[in-house]
Amino acid sequence: MPGLYLEEFTIGHVFRHSLRKTVTESDNVLFSVMTLNPQPLHIDFDFAAKTEWGKPLVNSLFTLGLMIGISVNDITVGTTVANLGMKETVFPNPVFHGDTIRVETTVVSARDSKSKPDRGIVEFEHRAYNQNDVLVARCVRQAMMWKKPA
Repeated sequence: MPGLYLEEFTIGHVFRHSLRKTVTESDNVLFSVMTLNPQPLHIDFDFAAKTEWGKPLVNSLFTLGLMIGISVNDITVGTTVANLGMKETVFPNPVFHGDTIRVETTVVSARDSKSKPDRGIVEFEHRAYNQNDVLVARCVRQAMMWKKPA
């Protein structure tokens, strides 16, 4: 498993994830349809053309999922028990079809669980940038992580 155990996280460490993804029209429309989100700003080119953006915006929940998903292989695959919550989630700039997203993750805190001795809680700050290094999403996430097996 390439994921890290609780004891392997260092507060302040920044992961610069090598995976990147160019977001396509298909990604945006499929995600919006699959989540039953009929927002025309995402799926109606004529409607979106008449907005301040002049074109469809990528669904922000897709951006959030992509940002966290890009981080998984480097830090949590196989070692996460569960996501506990997300806070301070912001989308300061839009994502458009054709944008390429890269992600950085900082370890904010790590502590033992108060009720479960075989695990702990790690807080991550994820940041997503487009190809122009413009911040498009940021989220602080708490995850319950396994400790190293005894």
